[in-house]
Amino acid sequence: MARTRRVIRRKNMLIDQGKLDAAKAALGVETETAAVDAALDLVVFRAEVFRGLDALVAAGGLDVPTRRAE
Repeated sequence: MARTRRVIRRKNMLIDQGKLDAAKAALGVETETAAVDAALDLVVFRAEVFRGLDALVAAGGLDVPTRRAE
């Protein structure tokens, strides 16, 4: 997927401080901005993964042999 030029804009949001603190800790970042940015990256990545899985299912899925009991 080709990346376009990054545009940064200032936003003013009301955010649950506890969730933001938990996200900072979980993501291992130091700033609130970095936490929001990393969380958005994860949401976008999740959507890409789901699109890929949907395409895989539409193409017939995977032919995975079943495991035989020994």
